[in-house]
Amino acid sequence: MLNFLYSSAVLAADDINLSPTGEFSALGDLTIGGIVAGFIRLILVIAALVFFFILVIGGIRWIASGGDKAQTETARNQITAALVGLVIVFAAWAIVQLINTFFGIDIFSLSLPTAQ
Repeated sequence: MLNFLYSSAVLAADDINLSPTGEFSALGDLTIGGIVAGFIRLILVIAALVFFFILVIGGIRWIASGGDKAQTETARNQITAALVGLVIVFAAWAIVQLINTFFGIDIFSLSLPTAQ
């Protein structure tokens, strides 16, 4: 009797499908590497957008300064900081691309080459 209960429980466990279906079926392909790579891309895009908007705000402050020396200097410093931030973000992206080209390590998909 105990053997019968055990075999029916194993059969019931084999029939359970935990894979996502419908519009969520792509979630079945998620990996830790894919999540980290997506997070890295997201951070680069957000950083570039933030520095771009800081640059635009600095330009607006420069235009609105009305010739005031202190406000013009503040706006110039803000524009300089935004440009430096953009250069750093794009330099980080370029370094990642160089690592991918020379070493075959794609950080944006976190796939490492296999040894043969």
